[in-house]
Amino acid sequence: MKRRLLLFSVLTSLSLTSFGQNDKPDRAVVKQIREEGLNRSKVMETAFYLTDVNGPRLQGPGFMKAANWTKNKLTEWGLQNARLEPWGEWGKGWEIERCYIAMTVPYYKTIIAVPRAWSGGTDKLQQAEVLYIDESDTTALEAYRDKLKNKVILIHQPFAIRPSFNPDARRFTEADLEKMAKDESAPRDSSYRSMIQAMRTRNAFNQKMRKLAKQGGALAILNTSQLSKDGTLFVSGDFANAASGTAHDDLADLTISVEDYLSLSRMAKAGIPIKLELDVKTRFYTTDTKGYNVLAEIPGTDPKLKDEVVMLGAHLDSWHAATGATDNAAGCSVMMEAVRILKTLVLKPRRTIRIALWSGEEQGLHGSKNYVTKHFVDPATNRLSKEGQQLAAYFNVDNGTGKIRGIYLQNNRAAGRIFAQWLEPFHDLGATTIAPKSSGGTDHVPFDQAGLPGFGFIQDGIEYSTRTHHTNMDTYDHLLADDLKQASTIVASFVYNAAMRDQKIPLKTASAESGR
Repeated sequence: MKRRLLLFSVLTSLSLTSFGQNDKPDRAVVKQIREEGLNRSKVMETAFYLTDVNGPRLQGPGFMKAANWTKNKLTEWGLQNARLEPWGEWGKGWEIERCYIAMTVPYYKTIIAVPRAWSGGTDKLQQAEVLYIDESDTTALEAYRDKLKNKVILIHQPFAIRPSFNPDARRFTEADLEKMAKDESAPRDSSYRSMIQAMRTRNAFNQKMRKLAKQGGALAILNTSQLSKDGTLFVSGDFANAASGTAHDDLADLTISVEDYLSLSRMAKAGIPIKLELDVKTRFYTTDTKGYNVLAEIPGTDPKLKDEVVMLGAHLDSWHAATGATDNAAGCSVMMEAVRILKTLVLKPRRTIRIALWSGEEQGLHGSKNYVTKHFVDPATNRLSKEGQQLAAYFNVDNGTGKIRGIYLQNNRAAGRIFAQWLEPFHDLGATTIAPKSSGGTDHVPFDQAGLPGFGFIQDGIEYSTRTHHTNMDTYDHLLADDLKQASTIVASFVYNAAMRDQKIPLKTASAESGR
């Protein structure tokens, strides 16, 4: 009953002018899509190759290996014009070749560690003492300049492990979804702004420390995150170092577990001598410094509409501490499975369907931003180009392994009436909610910012923000097969409906005037 009331409240809240066309999906086609997507799925096979077989997909050999595999797989499934399309200059590629660190004094203990992306190594197995720096002011760092040679730097951070009484994994409740539908999101409070300011201050301190460490001849810096615990490391990297020409970083910058970090800090602060041994080797790649997206099409069949395009996408790149399973092999596998379903069923979309697997998302949406700028925006007028006017819609998946519970409208309320009808056949699979608000942080945003109809789906968070997102735990075994099958099926249906509709999904600027 709650689901029916939820849908009814959404429908009645939308403008009556949006009822210009019957958008009820073809039940026979939906049944075919469900049968293929739920009972003969290849989504986990695709995820296996993107994670266990390929490995991390940071820009460099890992990404290019995965990009070529996806291009070939899409071709094998019958999509046309599968290609790697360059979007512009990226910078150096990078990968880890070896990482070992252990404490040897006052006793032997291995340390959980991952190098930050685009950091350097130690050249060989090194023995080093720990230099503990209990400072938070950048001017105070100068006092340590002559003490850094051949040291491993440990900077005091005021962290403490707090027990969590909440589960790592959870699904949205009916109450959660109802709040989304009513757009009752709580505003960010002053504590959030304080946290952001503290992060900026800390980043400025870390940048100065890195510069000083290099100048002073330090071997390595150890860092951690207050989000880390139970051996889970949240690891990213310094993209500015990737883009800085051909100079290679010669400083090992390691993220270690918070448990190891706090233990070392306590001993160092008490004056206990600490010695480490470490052997870290990373490699930089400068042969090809361009960035690439993977693209492929199912051509449209309607003479009047085949030049219009429905796009679906997810980012193929990942961070490097694990194999990027939930972020975002899950999204790529879902989108690839969606087009596989459509090709397997030999459906004939009126519009062209184009899948895009983006690169550089983790460092700032580079692949999708550059694609939108290059293809859909006229640089002379900063308005939609002819190609941009032919985009019917873009759909994105990038919120982990959780099943789809609905879709964010990006404040495009005219699209809500359309999507509500497209979701109706999937209410039994838990997908019911139309959320008016915008969601951000991933590759539908450049489309939305350009004035194009770009959308992201609502997904159950599962372990995304607590255990897998940007961590060393983001592996295949944290994927939920049934959730990814459900998501693939819904995406396939949405894409097909958008490709068959008489009109494109309305733009936000026109949504108050027309529901076509």
